[in-house]
Order: sequence, then structure tokens, then C-alpha cells
Amino acid sequence: MINVSYVFIGGGIGAVARYWLQGLVYRYVSAAFPYGTVAVNFLGCLLIGFLMTGMEDRFVMNPSLRIFLTIGILGGFTTFSSFSYETIALLRDGEIFLGIANVVTSVVICLAATYLGTIMGKLF
Repeated sequence: MINVSYVFIGGGIGAVARYWLQGLVYRYVSAAFPYGTVAVNFLGCLLIGFLMTGMEDRFVMNPSLRIFLTIGILGGFTTFSSFSYETIALLRDGEIFLGIANVVTSVVICLAATYLGTIMGKLF
């Protein structure tokens, strides 16, 4: 149950950080393209790659701290980081087909779901 608390607290921190960073980006660039989201996704992916590699290759981290940082903070910040890390892990492990399938499936399904959601939102 303690790990659920870590995810809850970290998720809140990540969501606030996302809101803050997107607002900062849009102060300096046009909102005609989702630069804020791209910045958040880039930073989240960079951080999860750095943290997970460091935790796997360089030092052992308390599993609860790992959950707090990755699932909690980065999960609240951007789930794109998890998707990216899992894809890289599949590719690194030689699962080329599964890595490519993860990218294609996730992008197509998520875009389709988003489109379906916009249709449903207009109906209700």
C-alpha cells in the first residue's frame, strides 16, 4: 500500500511539473504547434532513459524510490516516457518486431482512440 502512496504523490508532482513546463514553453513560442507537449515528452523520455539506465547499470535503487520517480513523477509528467522506454528495452533485447509493433500499435490505437473520443465528446 505504501507504493500506491508513492505513485499518488509522485503523480501529483509530475502533473504539476507538466503544467508548469508547458506554460513556460508557451510564454516563449506560438501555441499553433504543441511545443509544450513535445518539450514535456522529450524531457520525460530523457529522464526515464537516464534514471532506468542508471538504476539498472550503475547502482541499485530502492524499489519504492524507483516507483516514486518513474511511475509516479514521470508517469504524472508524461506516459510517453514509459512507452518510449519499453520500446527501447524491446529493441535492446533484440525483440525488433515487438519493438516496432509497439510503436505502430500504440500510435495507431491511441490516435484512433483520441479521434473516437472527440466524436463521443461531440455527441454528448
